[in-house]
Amino acid sequence: MPQRRAVLATALAGLAVPRLARAQAWPARPIRLLLPDTPGSGNDSTARIFSHYLEQGLGQPVAVDNRGGAGGRIGVEAAFRSPGDGYTWLLGNAGSNGINAALYRDLPYDLETSFIPVSLLVTGPNLLAVNSRVLPVKTVQELIGHVRARPGQINYASAGPGSSAHFSMELFKSVAGLDLVHIPYRGAPAMAQAAVQGDAPVLVGNLVNVMGFIQRGELTPLAVTSLTRSIDLPEVPTLDESGLRGFETLAWNAMFAPPGTPAPIVARMLAELRRVAAIAEVRTRLRALGGDLVASAPEVLAARVRADIARWKDLAQRANIRIDG
Repeated sequence: MPQRRAVLATALAGLAVPRLARAQAWPARPIRLLLPDTPGSGNDSTARIFSHYLEQGLGQPVAVDNRGGAGGRIGVEAAFRSPGDGYTWLLGNAGSNGINAALYRDLPYDLETSFIPVSLLVTGPNLLAVNSRVLPVKTVQELIGHVRARPGQINYASAGPGSSAHFSMELFKSVAGLDLVHIPYRGAPAMAQAAVQGDAPVLVGNLVNVMGFIQRGELTPLAVTSLTRSIDLPEVPTLDESGLRGFETLAWNAMFAPPGTPAPIVARMLAELRRVAAIAEVRTRLRALGGDLVASAPEVLAARVRADIARWKDLAQRANIRIDG
């Protein structure tokens, strides 16, 4: 019996050696960064900033692979089905890795447990904005009064079912008691264009995705969704200040690893993300996009995901929001 145990121990050790060797040699070839979002979005900009500086530290190309659609489900599923070898990573967001757990019954993965949390990278407020050429309002209370007088007659744009733009507006509708018609678009750029063109003249969008339209006067900001005002739009009140007490939603993006990725590789990626986050130019570029750089510990990201999923599941149940398939 002792001899058999020794043989078994030797065999298991032999199996572990190649895995450890792969981790020590990583990365030996190009890396893919899956992004469950469309080109031109704020998350896309963040991904490309990080990929550029990650390449410098890792010594290998880091290619951004846009897999937008279905509120981020397409890109997340692609990451879930990728091998956990350190050559595929997921830059998820509040919609793809939080809200979708409340929206879909048939996800082939569990957003709380199927992915390895690496780091919460960037957070930022959402912004309630309107096309004031279509809707003659300048404050949140004016918008609420205008919509209440026209129930079911005004469209709002989102970046797709399950996006943070979608659920943030649904929360606004629920709290304010409004009847707005949801018109989903494929990604944040199309959402903003729809509002500018007047097809769906109201939206809640990530600040980074609508800031350019605000600066050009094409959209009018009414309120930010954080509990404190944005340093980028200090004159714009919060929804909390505007009469919706306690209202808060935050946009975020974060790095996740597919299941099975070796712990030493995850630790190396975390170290590289923190190195990039310390670069002054990176902080400046992300600040210009309206984002706050965090580069958190894995447990902070895990807690954020759990809290968001619980909150959005509650909203989905109360508002009867669900997509089957």
